[in-house]
Amino acid sequence: MAAPIATTTPDHPGDTAPLSPSAAVLLDGLLAQFPLVRAVAQYETARERVTQLAPLAETGQMSDLDADSLAAAEDIMAAAHHVLAAADRLGLIGEA
Repeated sequence: MAAPIATTTPDHPGDTAPLSPSAAVLLDGLLAQFPLVRAVAQYETARERVTQLAPLAETGQMSDLDADSLAAAEDIMAAAHHVLAAADRLGLIGEA
C-alpha cells in the first residue's frame, strides 16, 4: 500500500512523484515497525482513494473494479481507525 505515497521532487518542489518500487518496499518495511505511523499512512492513502471514487459511485456509472477498490479502501480505513482508536490516537487522523 506504500506505493501511492508521493514525495516532492528536487527539481519541482511543488510537484509530487510516486515512490519508486524499491523505495515503496523500504518504506513499507519501516512502517511495519511503527504501527501507529503505518495506520495513519494507510488511513490517509485509503481516504484519498475514497475521495477519488466517491463521485463516481454517486453517478451510478462505477465499474465492478472501481466498486471493489472503493470497498477495499473503506475496509483499510476501518482497520486503521480501529488501530488508532485502540491506542487512543484518533487525533492523528483529525478525529477527537
